[in-house]
Amino acid sequence: MIDTLTIEDLHVEVEGKEVIRGLNLEVKRGEIHAIMGPNGSGKSSLALAILGHPKYKITKGDIKLNGESIINLPTDQRVKKGLFLSMQYPISIPGITLLSLMRASITSIYGLQQDSKEIATVIKIKKDLTNALKLLGLDESFSSRYINEGFSGGEKKRTEIVQLAMIKPKFAILDETDSGLDIDGIKIVSNAIMEIYKNGMGLILITHYNRILKYIRPNYVHVLIDGKIIDSGGAELADHLEEKGYNWLRGVGT
Repeated sequence: MIDTLTIEDLHVEVEGKEVIRGLNLEVKRGEIHAIMGPNGSGKSSLALAILGHPKYKITKGDIKLNGESIINLPTDQRVKKGLFLSMQYPISIPGITLLSLMRASITSIYGLQQDSKEIATVIKIKKDLTNALKLLGLDESFSSRYINEGFSGGEKKRTEIVQLAMIKPKFAILDETDSGLDIDGIKIVSNAIMEIYKNGMGLILITHYNRILKYIRPNYVHVLIDGKIIDSGGAELADHLEEKGYNWLRGVGT
């Protein structure tokens, strides 16, 4: 059976305001879905609701992983079932190094058994982290630096993808990974994402612009406006949006 993330008639409120209004989406492992839309359309709200942020209240509908509802599970349990979120605005965590975070995360998600060939040992985590940093064009010294402390915007976004490479989820939601990156940074991050994707995962790319989609070509593109998916298509839809913008789609599906 192919792992499947299913969103059914999802309605989400934040502080009494409905931000997602009847959204349906199905993502299978091995697929790349891009979700595009203007500011305030509900893209980040959708990502946070999928991962179970307590501020985002699901008032109707369901989120299922392989047919099993996860809406009553806390965030850490959703992560253990194979979900990952790269944040739009990564926060700093003083006192916690990247290596410490990765060791704690992998231990929590997969367990840590010295005698197991399938579970990473501490030595393997260090080696894998060094390789992941190299993949993202970051110096090995980042492993001993506090999370995002003194990092540039681009370094924060690259570090998020380092964590993706380490955790190896079934489904990754990348919320505006391209923001804060220059042209070279977008190429490096895109190439790294595609290298990680080859190992098998479903990918949801949230973005305003088409630029990252020139390197990561999606199987499906969905346009989200006012909390609803109003149009879907192939990669060519993103090209069309770059040419015409979003205004021509406003009012569709309402």
